[in-house]
Amino acid sequence: MINTNATLQQLEQLKLHGMAQAYQGALSLPSHQQPTAHELVARLAEAEGQNRTGQRTQMYLKLSKLRYDAVIEQVSCSPARNLTREELLSLSDCSFIQRSENILITGATGCGKSYLACALGRQACSLGYKVYYLGMNRFIERLVLARMDGTYIKLLNQLERIPLIILDDFGLAPLDHNTKITLLQLLEDRYGKRSTIITSQLPVKSWYQYLDEPTLADAIMDRLSGAAHRIELKGESLRKRNQLEK
Repeated sequence: MINTNATLQQLEQLKLHGMAQAYQGALSLPSHQQPTAHELVARLAEAEGQNRTGQRTQMYLKLSKLRYDAVIEQVSCSPARNLTREELLSLSDCSFIQRSENILITGATGCGKSYLACALGRQACSLGYKVYYLGMNRFIERLVLARMDGTYIKLLNQLERIPLIILDDFGLAPLDHNTKITLLQLLEDRYGKRSTIITSQLPVKSWYQYLDEPTLADAIMDRLSGAAHRIELKGESLRKRNQLEK
């Protein structure tokens, strides 16, 4: 006779937690409702796969440092925002990452640029892509520290390998020459291999002037916009609207 408790313990020891939970659920059914051997194996395999996917997603979300716990379903789409549901759905399968395409999200302060970027980042995590979020100020701080402690090349190599990077609030503060060089190097390393989402209050046409060094600006924009989706969010500030509704 099979010792079901011993089987459950062994599954837990092997860290097959999804299987253990599904097996325990099957055991709790009345005998006439319990699955056949083939059905049970299928259920256990499916449960373990779902459990591992869930654990991976949670790990990727934790490592991503996303600014908002945003989800695609809560992104507001309307003509007033200049964002259609069809456009959002076309990006939500994250095939843009497979094609190494970038997304440039622009719009006035409070219109939901960062939320949209984080929603796409969360979606990518759930589909098995590693994501890393960096506000531009934090990005600059990390570069300064990396140069000081000798880990600059290591940092660039780490960032180069991440399938999706989100650079938030591009254009809020001036960039020095070294930071522009680093941005170009990062985009060059990722060009045609990885995807980047950039959010900015500045319209894309103003980025050349913001970068303020024609040669570098041309090189950076060439690598950013060559294969990029542009989303120009419009409408009133969502923050102000939410405050008025409270």
